[in-house]
Amino acid sequence: METPLTPLEFMRRTRRLHPQREAVVDGNLRLTYEEFFDRCDRWSAALQRLGVHQGDRVAYIAPNVHQQLESFYAVPQIGAVLVPINFRLATDDFAYIIEHSGATVVCACAEYLEAVDSIRGRIPGVKQFVALTGGRDGWLDYEGIVAAEGASVTRPEIAEGDLLTINYTSGTTARPKGVMITHRNAYLNAVGTLIHLRLGIGDRYLWTLPMFHANGWTFVWVVTAAGATHVCLPKPEPAAVFELIRDERVSWLCAAPTVLIGLANAPADLRRDVPRGVHVVTAGAPPAAATIERLEGELGWEVTQVYGLTETSPFITVCDPLPEHADLPAAERAAIKARQGVELITSGELRVVDPETGKEVPHDGQTIGEIVVRGNVVLKGYYRDPEATTQAIRDGWFHSGDAAVVHPDGYAEIRDRIKDVIISGGENISSIEVEGCLLRHPAVQEVAVVGLPHERWGEAPCAFVVVKTGQTATEQELRDFARERLAHFKVPHRVTFVDELPKTATGKIQKYVLRGRVPAIVRQ
Repeated sequence: METPLTPLEFMRRTRRLHPQREAVVDGNLRLTYEEFFDRCDRWSAALQRLGVHQGDRVAYIAPNVHQQLESFYAVPQIGAVLVPINFRLATDDFAYIIEHSGATVVCACAEYLEAVDSIRGRIPGVKQFVALTGGRDGWLDYEGIVAAEGASVTRPEIAEGDLLTINYTSGTTARPKGVMITHRNAYLNAVGTLIHLRLGIGDRYLWTLPMFHANGWTFVWVVTAAGATHVCLPKPEPAAVFELIRDERVSWLCAAPTVLIGLANAPADLRRDVPRGVHVVTAGAPPAAATIERLEGELGWEVTQVYGLTETSPFITVCDPLPEHADLPAAERAAIKARQGVELITSGELRVVDPETGKEVPHDGQTIGEIVVRGNVVLKGYYRDPEATTQAIRDGWFHSGDAAVVHPDGYAEIRDRIKDVIISGGENISSIEVEGCLLRHPAVQEVAVVGLPHERWGEAPCAFVVVKTGQTATEQELRDFARERLAHFKVPHRVTFVDELPKTATGKIQKYVLRGRVPAIVRQ
């Protein structure tokens, strides 16, 4: 006998085994799993009454609130497709994603109602507008509907290859692309995550990572599968993060490196009495070893690096610690933890290959190639974009665009995006390596390194630096600091101090923006 692989199975099992365990904390609201799933069922029934059928798309624009969490169960269990939209995007992007996805229902929190109203003329396919919080003329009241609706849901047959979500990438130089994730994709990512990260009953997970971001890295289902507790947090500001970790006895959280930098550099008064032993999962960009070292050394947290993309559901690798790592000095352990690691048991096959020949690079920790993957977590394709799908999936492999090396122990380590590798005088320079070096300087909070045209070397590394509050540094000081630790050709030819680094709506640094901020030719 076979039954479909779907994260809805986690809902069924936890509902049966842990109905009275605490499921959700959102401000003053506390829900058991029985109460949480009852709300999901009521909203599922309401969607069906509003005319949502199997295969229809339902779009959400919301921060990390319980109504958003409910969408990951209520929408899929009626066979509809969830479209969780990045709430940090511009109004024009909202219009494009809603129209492109073909969503017939838009659900949004109070702070986005006006923005959606301003684009109604551009999204004629939407039949219903639902206010998850707040209220406005022309919007249905989510909480009122959930309170009044019965919990009788008609559940259609769902195949594991059916679409579960369409997740739109942020987009930097082009329109966002809709990544089609199936029930099977998400289920296998969640199972792999549970195998390697080992959440369990009694754990309490803090939502610092946006739920819209690759379905919260599937932790919207992972936490439920573990019988753990979701602690919602709409804005991951350091003060709120530390407060909830203390008050709610948080044991797990996920965060992009930019959020970790903010936590690691938070004032001492915010970090007082913070419990040790918190498990932190980080991905989205390679974290600096210095950040990991500080979180583990000063706060006593345990940091695990994972790697993936929205297109891979999202995890491909995890930096699993080996027994032989335990006795290494702290700095060496942190350097290993900053690697992307090895394949998850469920993620499929990963190779690092020469972009020209397609052959696997030697495992020498030096030779750079592109990460390519194949397996059950790889996207079904890009929604309504066969050309992009064909470009990304070639000869049976998904091409990530990430440049990496493989160490002799088999651990992969990203060195850059393929397009961001700096070639200076014929030498390859990893911007990530240079950034990691500069982040060890006590005055540096954030840094981004890009290649700019050089009249002699063709291209040269240049650094953009954000200095910590109350600290100072000079260009020459940082260049001398790097020169003591890096090969001389890797030392930045220029250091530009900025108040902040340009980032995408998911926190990734926009290096193409930085390339246009200084004179095109470096002459020094």
